[in-house]
Amino acid sequence: MAETDLELGDGRRLHVYDTGTEDSDSRTVVFWHHGTPNIGTPPEPLFPYADRLGIRWVSYDRPGYGGSTPRPGRDMASAAGDVAAVADALGIQRFAVMGHSGGGPHALACGALLPDRVLAVVSVAGPAPFGAEGLDWFAGMSDSGTASLLAATKGRAAKETHEASATYDPRMFTPADHAALAGEWSWFGDVVGPAVEAGPGPLIDDDLAYVAPWGFDPGQVTPPVLFLHGGSDRVVPSSHSQWLANHCPTAELRLNPTAGHISILNAGAAALEWLADRSNS
Repeated sequence: MAETDLELGDGRRLHVYDTGTEDSDSRTVVFWHHGTPNIGTPPEPLFPYADRLGIRWVSYDRPGYGGSTPRPGRDMASAAGDVAAVADALGIQRFAVMGHSGGGPHALACGALLPDRVLAVVSVAGPAPFGAEGLDWFAGMSDSGTASLLAATKGRAAKETHEASATYDPRMFTPADHAALAGEWSWFGDVVGPAVEAGPGPLIDDDLAYVAPWGFDPGQVTPPVLFLHGGSDRVVPSSHSQWLANHCPTAELRLNPTAGHISILNAGAAALEWLADRSNS
């Protein structure tokens, strides 16, 4: 996997990952959108399935994470411009997008705002817009997650105060999640640590964006979109994907009643098959 730094016209830098090889032109490009707090390395446990399906992963550290310059006040919509810049730099015209957790709405932004370039979208365990009509946004969320995002609704200073004393809460994850984290999804240890080693700044930027207007409407997403969610998710309750599926005109929803926030990624191979089918049709 190649890693490069892309200098943008506004003076920012994006740290980019690309699994492209000599046969890249024949492969379907999938942009990976990472969760909070992660760096942008594509999901290594899915590499064997992606290789079999002819998928080339491209991704980047979201602004503030890893090697990417911070972008204070960023919203979900801003991801579309960053993805377009990376794609242009790599000579990629059309591509699919896939996001996990907080990466979900960033992937949806690309589907909404780059409809002529995005072939298909997969959102895994992603949140719905804050304040979405008819959705009890915090219902089913862990106490620690609720407290963290409620702090974000009060602004940066309140969120910074919260993070200064926040600690890891293992109860946010289900037994199935802990099993996944102890198995092949121990990969998360490789992307969480580097994401927070310089402090909570990018995590704070993410959480502020989750409780602010997205900058687009989910109804604007016109490429095919798959929502994949675990019914036992305590980080982002499955009602969020149910709401999104009801508001995206091209949506398909797959709920796994026993899966949680991490263990739902065990269905990632099937989601990649769906993505490859839609991208090549």
